[in-house]
Amino acid sequence: MRRFLLPGIVALLALLPLLNLLPEGHPIRVSDFVVSVAGKWLCYAILALALDLAWGYAGILSLGHGAFFALGGYAIGMHLMRLIGPRGTYGHPVLPDFMVFLGYQELPWFWWGFGHFPFALLMALLVPGLLAFAVGYLAFRSRITGVYLSIITQAMTYALMLAFFRNDMGFGGNNGFTDFKELVGMPLNTPFARSVLYFAALAALVGCFLLSAAMTRTKFGRVLAAIRDAESRVRFLGYDTLRHKLFVFVLSAMMAGLAGALYVPLVGIINPGEFSPANSIEAVVWVAFGGRGTLVGAVLGAFSVNALKTWLTSFAPDLWLIVLGVLFIAVPLLMPRGLVGMLRR
Repeated sequence: MRRFLLPGIVALLALLPLLNLLPEGHPIRVSDFVVSVAGKWLCYAILALALDLAWGYAGILSLGHGAFFALGGYAIGMHLMRLIGPRGTYGHPVLPDFMVFLGYQELPWFWWGFGHFPFALLMALLVPGLLAFAVGYLAFRSRITGVYLSIITQAMTYALMLAFFRNDMGFGGNNGFTDFKELVGMPLNTPFARSVLYFAALAALVGCFLLSAAMTRTKFGRVLAAIRDAESRVRFLGYDTLRHKLFVFVLSAMMAGLAGALYVPLVGIINPGEFSPANSIEAVVWVAFGGRGTLVGAVLGAFSVNALKTWLTSFAPDLWLIVLGVLFIAVPLLMPRGLVGMLRR
């Protein structure tokens, strides 16, 4: 029974855009809004999966995965802004609208190459990976763990948020990027584009899940679990814990960047608010609520908590942060193994 559960869930998710094609008034037709929201949840599930790989299996509690997610989104957003070209408000063939408005005379060097989709996608993976490598190497080499590492990663994402809010950074300031026109020749904001992006996010989620599941079942994955439970003993046995932790942290950051790259074309906007520390804390709640160290629980938690958020914010948006805080405290106390642990019990 358990063997067919995940394929069944994937099949049901794959049916969602197809149900959207049914005529208006059909009893099982799914609205455009549901497909769009479900596509966002798929991206969030990839982010939760990435965090679970680092936290659930290696014990690296990162409160900065929202930064990796946002950097991946900005990389694709830069590509989408380059494609607007003369169709923008100011009609400049090279510079995005916000650069023309701010008086830029030429394209900054760090925007070079983003006119090509493969380059932008590569940067969506490499930039979060390089940042994770730099932060992780310095922290793990100094044997910084636990709450101190969490504070460092949260400070990182907060610093990036403040930096990206500045207009002179060249990333659109507090407005960020929006008004995207097309992606790889496909006009955005159409039902077809929404379905294509949805299936791309679903395929990426399945791929990341299979990669994570395969890795955690190897000897490398067992060493990660040992590091999570007793790092000093693993180090005493002769294992290079720095290399193991650094590898999984970088891979996790790249997965988060991929999630952000898929998220931006779906929602049509990216701004510095995505760097908010609250976003990283939400991702931790998803993993804890679903079941840390289970992979399936991370996906389940991302869907269930975001469903609760969508429902609650529709009529009482001011209550969401309170509910999030309650979940952040109550889940570890009342549900230490999450939903998956409760189902297994």
